[in-house]
Amino acid sequence: MSPRELFALRDHLRPELKDRTISDARQIVPLTGLLAKTCLDGRLRELSGRSVLLSTSGQLMAALAMIELDGVARRMLLCPPDLDPHHVPALIDDAEIDAIVTDQPSRWSNAGVYLIIGAGLPKPALKLPSTERVTEWLMLTSGTSGVPKIVGHTLEGLCGAIIADGPARGTPPVWATFYDIRRYGGLQIFLRAVVGGGSMVLSQPGEALADHVARLSARGVTHMSGTPSHWRKLLMSGSAAGFAPRYVRLSGEIADQAVLDGLAQAFPNASIGHAYASTEAGVGFAVDDGREGFPATLIGAGRDGVEMKVLDGSLRIRSGRAAHAYVGKRAAYLADAEGFVDTGDMVELRGDRYYFVGRRGGIINIGGLKVHPEEIEAVINRHAEVRMSRAKSRRSPITGSIVVADVILTAGSADRGKEIREEILSCCRASLASHKVPAMIRFVEALEVTPAGKLARADA
Repeated sequence: MSPRELFALRDHLRPELKDRTISDARQIVPLTGLLAKTCLDGRLRELSGRSVLLSTSGQLMAALAMIELDGVARRMLLCPPDLDPHHVPALIDDAEIDAIVTDQPSRWSNAGVYLIIGAGLPKPALKLPSTERVTEWLMLTSGTSGVPKIVGHTLEGLCGAIIADGPARGTPPVWATFYDIRRYGGLQIFLRAVVGGGSMVLSQPGEALADHVARLSARGVTHMSGTPSHWRKLLMSGSAAGFAPRYVRLSGEIADQAVLDGLAQAFPNASIGHAYASTEAGVGFAVDDGREGFPATLIGAGRDGVEMKVLDGSLRIRSGRAAHAYVGKRAAYLADAEGFVDTGDMVELRGDRYYFVGRRGGIINIGGLKVHPEEIEAVINRHAEVRMSRAKSRRSPITGSIVVADVILTAGSADRGKEIREEILSCCRASLASHKVPAMIRFVEALEVTPAGKLARADA
């Protein structure tokens, strides 16, 4: 059954869905119950053909509203809970929003949108509407300090990798993710659970990491995804003990060998891998051999209609899974004349494998020379007593700027701080050009991670 049929034919629920659930920290809902209920209380007809901004405080309500609005709304903009309110007017204008669905109506009373429909607790739907159109799913890019861009997808494109993989075989998996499902990475896991087969345990905003992982264990989560920063925080917390997923995936940032090896040690019976995906380019590929980077054989025409090339050091992807457009007055062209999306992720061929070296927009300038901070971090993270690091530039009266690094050590390593600092610098001198070697290393207790799960980067 196609994803559109699954979402549209909610009055013909399949028997095999009966044991599948979706849950958050407060409630567990059978998937069949989710698909047969409404949170819009008979007001869905008013949203027909409209451009809807979806903003709810909880993910479970957002999941239900997504399913209800698909095929009814013209557009659906998924609004993550951390959205900067100063960006709202521009996003409403760009997406031509003329209706808002929310469980916090007062928050949006001054948004300049006439139709605001309150979402409530799920209740049985007396009459389930039939779908009338192909809804455009809109998501916001992450990792920007300005107004995020709006990226347009179709449900078919979002489900491209899921359909290619086919339904889950054997015991249905129980999915979870550190992401919010209103971001691309989280939405992929939600759709994989609903369309590909399985249950899902949602993350809870503000929940302590130890409590979150305990809940994942109690709910029997078998498949888990997150950014490398998410996973590093888990490894640092000591909460991984007792959690035993059989499938661990990383995406959203460069997965260096240190974090892959750390996860393999923490979860010896799990399949450890990393996937490449972005809000613009969609799902590109997955690497399951436990190594950083990806085989050079993936460049060119690949499986399931995904084609990749490297131009000027940047990875570019063409596929039916990519977004079809940026939306709004500020939007630039998403793809080039040949249909390739420039990901902005820089790669370098070493032997028979490509390695990610950083973001084109994240380069720092050291004495007129360009440096990818991720390349420095990958070297620092190799040290056995380093859990996480962040390299950045700092102004210098002599060279204009220097590289400095903030480093989190493993528990109990502080007493060896001086020796560890020298060992890190020695490793950097052996592996990096001299201008990339940190002039200063500072040991810190924590590093900031963005709401999207990526290491926060800002020059000092």
